Amino acid sequence: MASEKWVFMVTAQTPTNIAVIKYWGKRDEVRILPVNDSISVTLDPDHLCTVTTVAVSPAFDRDRMWLNGKEISLSGSRYQNCLREIRSRAGDVDDKEKGIKIGKKDWEKLHLHIASHNNFPTAAGLASSAAGFACLVFSLAKLMNVDEDASHLSAIARQGSGSACRSLFGGFVKWEMGSKDDGSDSVAVQLADEKHWDDLVIIIAVVSSQQKETSSTSGMRESVGTSLLLQHRAKKVVPKRILQMEEAIKNRDFASFTQLTCTDSNQFHAVCLDTSPPIFYMNDTSHRIISLVEKWNRSEGTPQVAYTFDAGPNAVLIARNRKVAVQLLQGLLYYFPPKSDTDLKSYVVGDNSILKEAGLDEASGVENLQPPPEIKDNIGTQDQKGEVSYFICTRPGKGPIVIHDQTQALLDPETGLPK
Repeated sequence: MASEKWVFMVTAQTPTNIAVIKYWGKRDEVRILPVNDSISVTLDPDHLCTVTTVAVSPAFDRDRMWLNGKEISLSGSRYQNCLREIRSRAGDVDDKEKGIKIGKKDWEKLHLHIASHNNFPTAAGLASSAAGFACLVFSLAKLMNVDEDASHLSAIARQGSGSACRSLFGGFVKWEMGSKDDGSDSVAVQLADEKHWDDLVIIIAVVSSQQKETSSTSGMRESVGTSLLLQHRAKKVVPKRILQMEEAIKNRDFASFTQLTCTDSNQFHAVCLDTSPPIFYMNDTSHRIISLVEKWNRSEGTPQVAYTFDAGPNAVLIARNRKVAVQLLQGLLYYFPPKSDTDLKSYVVGDNSILKEAGLDEASGVENLQPPPEIKDNIGTQDQKGEVSYFICTRPGKGPIVIHDQTQALLDPETGLPK
């Protein structure tokens, strides 16, 4: 290892994911081993992602991390577990272009700087910790030349945040709970890539971007300790659902996919209610969105939209195709219009080209929307302004990538400090 004060950096981007068969409950709190398998859809990182820059230099005197511009402590066991596991697998680095050589053993003595940024709200039920820990592990593995495949890396990311293991892949992903005490077989595997079912369009209603009252970690612990429904779900219900969901994804069977997704989301929230004291993640707006989708699906006779809610009030709505997504957005904007001073392009973000297809290039168009004809009994009127913070339009997306454009790095290449 040369003695000059160089800085060696890697920047990566990792998607978030939304579970369609939920993970809720751990059998091992330390290793983060779940009580059941789960399945998720990776969301397009163009719209929802974490970007992380990791840097190493002999000039750094300790490990440091900045999240969304603010320095945070790395002393927590979850960060320490990830750092320890990755360092133990580090390889030799020989960057001839920069003249940097790092031996396997040098990594034990070198310190890291980490800067991470989410382009969506943190701790609001949009799986920010999943994208964050997946990006941390993926970027460090690239920096340290770790020779492991994505499934092996997923077992490390899992020790930061359970759902993070599923963000190491694009498309449709299964987290196998495993049976070994050491957790070595509790890994993520890809069921299908993002191109397998590219008709799907996903609209997220961000009902609240506030940090949630009960964190997933403490909520799970309380559910495992007090909910009999959780025990029944993990042992009897989820194993069958996992097989049915794998089949639905393989066959692109939207009717089965919708039935399984909605039922599993509702059962997860029933487990939260069955917990003592009960946990309330959804709110009245969440319930109104469910009502809207259920009535529409019933009136069509065949499911058009699936809904799922993680540990928060935000609705993730999966439309069977683009045409349905346009109708869905029109219905959502009719019932949950923006405040009068809100620009529509900041109210519908992500792939907002859908606004043009919906005939809604400007906010005035929202006022002219008609109530969806299939919903006979009103679930609310246009006085519901402000109930939804904004909508994100997205789709199934790819897994993690390294970003080679240095201008996107979050750390200064000379100092290794945040830009």
